[in-house]
Amino acid sequence: MGMMARMRNLAPWFIVTVGALFILFMVLSDAKITEIFRNQSRVVGSVDGKEISYQDFAKRVEFERTNMEKQGRKIDESQMADFRDQVWNAMINEMLIDKKIKEFGITVTDQEIADQLLGPNPPQFVQQYFKDSTGTFNRQAYDRAIRDPKNKDAVLQLEDMVRRQMKQQKLTDYLYAAVNVSEGEVKQNFTDNNITMAADYVAIPFTTVPDSMVKLTPEVEKEYYNKNITKFHHPDQRKIAYVFFRLKPSKDDTTEILNSLSSLVNKMHGDTTSFKTYVNIYSDKPYSLDTVAITKIAPEVQPAILKAKKGSIIGPILTREGAVVYHLIKTVRAKEPVVRASHILIKAVPGKENEAKKEAFAIYKELRKGADFAKLAREKSQDPGSAVRGGDLGWFSKGQMVKPFEKAAFSGRVGRVLKPIKTRFGYHIILVTGKLKKNFVVEKIVNEMKPSPTTQDNIYNKASDFAYLAKKNDFDNEAKLVKYKIVVSRPFTKETKTIPGLGSNGSIVQFAFNNDVGTVSDVFRLTNGYVVFKVAEKINAGAAPFKEVERQVKRLALMDLKLNKSFEIAKKIRNKIGATDNLNLAKTVWPAAKVGKVSNVKPGRNIPTIGREFAFSEYALTAPLNKLSEPIKGNRASYLIKVVQRTPFDSNAYSIQRPSIYNNLMRTKQRDFLNGWLKSIKEEANIVDNRYKFYK
Repeated sequence: MGMMARMRNLAPWFIVTVGALFILFMVLSDAKITEIFRNQSRVVGSVDGKEISYQDFAKRVEFERTNMEKQGRKIDESQMADFRDQVWNAMINEMLIDKKIKEFGITVTDQEIADQLLGPNPPQFVQQYFKDSTGTFNRQAYDRAIRDPKNKDAVLQLEDMVRRQMKQQKLTDYLYAAVNVSEGEVKQNFTDNNITMAADYVAIPFTTVPDSMVKLTPEVEKEYYNKNITKFHHPDQRKIAYVFFRLKPSKDDTTEILNSLSSLVNKMHGDTTSFKTYVNIYSDKPYSLDTVAITKIAPEVQPAILKAKKGSIIGPILTREGAVVYHLIKTVRAKEPVVRASHILIKAVPGKENEAKKEAFAIYKELRKGADFAKLAREKSQDPGSAVRGGDLGWFSKGQMVKPFEKAAFSGRVGRVLKPIKTRFGYHIILVTGKLKKNFVVEKIVNEMKPSPTTQDNIYNKASDFAYLAKKNDFDNEAKLVKYKIVVSRPFTKETKTIPGLGSNGSIVQFAFNNDVGTVSDVFRLTNGYVVFKVAEKINAGAAPFKEVERQVKRLALMDLKLNKSFEIAKKIRNKIGATDNLNLAKTVWPAAKVGKVSNVKPGRNIPTIGREFAFSEYALTAPLNKLSEPIKGNRASYLIKVVQRTPFDSNAYSIQRPSIYNNLMRTKQRDFLNGWLKSIKEEANIVDNRYKFYK
């Protein structure tokens, strides 16, 4: 141990920095401080009976978060759940790996550690902290550091890190001993990347076969389902029924923001402070000076800015992006005009175009006689989006409307009702209400509409009250009493971490899989609100019942029938062509047949104009040249193929490339093997995850 004692002298700051290299990148915990203290001694989970305390997990999350911040990587609120998942998975992997290291009897001696740290080539992660300005490892500085007796504790930490690293390396070497790359795999990889083929072909896509040529019966569907039952297998699934409490600003929040901005606008009048200064202080969005068309300004602001004079301050006005205050610096001439128009649409149903035309012209006549356009639009227009606004489409530039409509609107006079014009949507009666050929130079303050802390508390309290009553009484009845909408999710799996309709939330998924049907949750926090739910249904792994996948079966069975029919057609075409080698004869048998040529085809790759068809490329790789094949069934079509060129296997190039191909394949197989091994020991382990109880 004398040699080890001499090593214990690295500075603590050095050890802290080195430690960061071994940390996974995670995101900060959202646990409240009061919850941390309340749950300190509780257990968030276990691995094969070995418990993980809330305190240890929270410390690890915070440690990883701190290390990320030191590296300049901030984590926002939306990443928090995923970050904790990464920390959790890292801890689970470490515990399982440590257990296997003990099972396999893997040890690292003090002498091995000393050889690592005092030998001619210390670990690279240590060396990088002792490099001079030229990037050269300063051995003398390193030796002085490890011989300084002041830092005994720091060196002990370094020894533990190196010991752990060496144990894991020995485990990795042990596992990698089972990985092998055969000569055949190396040759196949070389072939896939270096051999190209060219071919002439006839394709009969299954999509060219009409439904009338095949007979899809219930018996055929059932037969397809039974033969392909594995296609309809699914893992364990759950459904939840939930009530969502959306976080949105109250009327008081909106009024407060508008009043605050109004006071700010009053302050601006007569103030010499630049508008930009106000933006930098009060806006939720960064300052920008923009030259924009009227079409790029919020519809709610458009009327005011059109009337405003140079230098005017407009607002505050409530828009989709929040409450805004505009400063109009000036207007400039635009290159292209914009138009504002209203319309009344009468849809043209196929076969009844004349009726639609007559109705459109009848409305046009009413308008010419003085009828109110907006009133008729609300009553008769079949464009529901604009009808509620009296037919108003707002301002638009060229390229935003279909060509006939655009041409009529841009050439029409303001205030005049235009004769009905036809587009693919039907007949339009257009009223041009404005034309403009100028842009606006503006800067603006934006205050996003966010719920205040008080509003957030009120919404949370509603969710909390509902959760309490739903647990005490009945989820469905309580929701009905207070008229809350219950949504039932689609099935989801444990692995997806995503709940249809709610998004990604591992805690909700964990709760759903760890509790019985009917169990009601506490309040869970989402990015945009709170949710209370009950486990609605437990679906065990297995094949989905025929009734549940009937539509999918029908589609796949029909495709299969058509593919078989295309194969029969390919046989007839092959007989027709015979020995003539004239592939164009295919069209005399099947006019929809596709006759073409492809080149630069590589095994297993996407084939130009065809797509990924393994049957095609596999045949082309070994087929005799210049000989038309018998019919070959692919995934989407049946083919006749004549290979006209194939790159010969280059033995010299293979000899040169073989070492690098072998190494790349070995690295890939080793990585895949290690990932598969980790997955398998995870599946075998008894892992309990109760984090959902602590992180809502």
